[in-house]
Amino acid sequence: MSTTPASPPTGQIPVLPQGDRAATLGPVATGPWRRLTDPFGEPVLRILAASALVSTLGRGVFFTLTVLYFTLMVGLTTAEVAIVLTISSAVGVLTGLLGGQLADRVSSRRLLFWLVLVEGIALILYAYTTTFGTVLMIACVVTGADRASYSARSAIIARAFTGQGRVGARAILRTITNVGIALGSAAASIPLLIGTADAYRVAIVLAGTATILSTVLLWRLPARVDAPKRMPEAAGPARPVAGRSPFRDPRYLTLTALSGLFGIQFGLAEIGLPLWVVNFTQAPTVMVSVLLIVNTVLVIAFQIPLSRGTHDVRRAGNAVGLAGLLMVGACLVYAGSGTVPAVAAIVLLVVAMLLHTFAEVLSSAGTWGLSFELAEPARAGAYQGVFSMGFSLGAMAAPLVITFTVLTHGTLGWMLLAALFLGSAAGIVLIARRHRAADLSVRLNTH
Repeated sequence: MSTTPASPPTGQIPVLPQGDRAATLGPVATGPWRRLTDPFGEPVLRILAASALVSTLGRGVFFTLTVLYFTLMVGLTTAEVAIVLTISSAVGVLTGLLGGQLADRVSSRRLLFWLVLVEGIALILYAYTTTFGTVLMIACVVTGADRASYSARSAIIARAFTGQGRVGARAILRTITNVGIALGSAAASIPLLIGTADAYRVAIVLAGTATILSTVLLWRLPARVDAPKRMPEAAGPARPVAGRSPFRDPRYLTLTALSGLFGIQFGLAEIGLPLWVVNFTQAPTVMVSVLLIVNTVLVIAFQIPLSRGTHDVRRAGNAVGLAGLLMVGACLVYAGSGTVPAVAAIVLLVVAMLLHTFAEVLSSAGTWGLSFELAEPARAGAYQGVFSMGFSLGAMAAPLVITFTVLTHGTLGWMLLAALFLGSAAGIVLIARRHRAADLSVRLNTH
């Protein structure tokens, strides 16, 4: 191992000025343990990862308890819960966009700190809610802060890394998020078993506290993740942020819309699949939990390795194209599970979830790469805010789309959903190929 200053004795990533930062997360590793640990030598990723693990432990607890707490302990009706989720999601769409804009104008690291702090405090306040109105207000704050912090975090990643480093950081954080939520969900079994209002409230307070504690780590983010400062004119107002607005970039807006449509597959796993298993197949209800466990384990195992190389626009497009084909296969197999006996239904559901999960992993990696590479570097926050807005809109549309297709028309609905996934993936592939062709043309002309 080299002992020159450019290669720290630990074998970790050297901390270089942003302009000289390596394009990948770490040097070439010599073994699986080195490949696993090297990325965390980068201080930004180490801080974001540690913070994500702490906060998602709490979020895992809350996600598991939230609907039951609202209905059983607060006394909301299912219609009121639906209203809360819908309105808070709409707020999240707007704050995700606002968070990206702010990340280009104020300190991204301080913005992220305060957003996560507000979210943690609001989570704790859930334990003291007794009415529909207070639940709705707190839900809007929680979801709004969460979506804004996602955009701010994406802007930080866009500035702290380049190339594969961005996609690799996103993949690592998503893996850690899945681990944290899984552990938090397991911890939520304790208040579920106790079954009292006090047990639920204690768990919710602990979840909010974990989120607040994660901000201690965020405060240590280095100043280089902030947007470059722009000096005001000598005799006039400050200059606007350089670079084209994402709202004047039709290619990026199209990528955002198509990615949001493909993102409906997340809602399919969380909303449509449980209802399909219970109401349209002969498989036992426990298969809902089994399938979600399979999904979580596979995402944890494969998100990082399958994300490598998707900083390249061509490979990112190909990854999304393959994801589209896998989702078509998953939809066909899901449809078949509703026409066979219990044992066969179990087998088909597991096969479909395997296809679905690899589609999820590949589409995430591909769209991450494209969202970074097709964005204006000077407007990293604004572009990531717009991209986040696309996924938020997709999440809002997911219940309606899934209800209209799968839950209303059965097999025909699965075919319609398959066409939606295939069409959106094909559109993203076309965007990637056109960008690649234009980039090659520019390079040839410059030579």
